[in-house]
Amino acid sequence: MAKIKIKQVKSSIGSTKRQKATLEALGLRKMNQTVEHEATPQVVGMAKKVGHLVSIEEV
Repeated sequence: MAKIKIKQVKSSIGSTKRQKATLEALGLRKMNQTVEHEATPQVVGMAKKVGHLVSIEEV
């Protein structure tokens, strides 16, 4: 299974509770923090939902 790197590039201040919860579920708590996950459909979908707050890179 492929891996993806997700980096938070924009603050979650002003985002909805649902978007903040999605960031938390992805493991992102701070700006410029990077996490690496398996590229499952669930994780890719979560990353796309907060795509305006994160950058996604395939590893």
